[in-house]
Amino acid sequence: MANPIKMRAKLKGEVTEVKALMSHPMETGRRKDKATEKLIPAHFIQEVVCTWQEKEVMKALWSGGVSKNPYIAFRFKGAKKGETVQLAWTDNKGESGSAATEIK
Repeated sequence: MANPIKMRAKLKGEVTEVKALMSHPMETGRRKDKATEKLIPAHFIQEVVCTWQEKEVMKALWSGGVSKNPYIAFRFKGAKKGETVQLAWTDNKGESGSAATEIK
């Protein structure tokens, strides 16, 4: 998948706010293809992990109930401007995506 994650991180006082938009079809496995009337196979992100300074600061476990191209926002304490945060996802088909951004 091309450019699977767009993200940014901004320090506000002592709290870093991370926002990310992930490109992914997020198929539940329950929707039918209109042309063939067959079910579209499930294809969804199962795990999203954010790390900073080699520490896990956020972990989400998802299922097929999350919408296409999911957006996530969260906050954590302890970071400084100029440091880097990384976000990675893995889906139920073994595909993955990752991105890193500097905290502004």
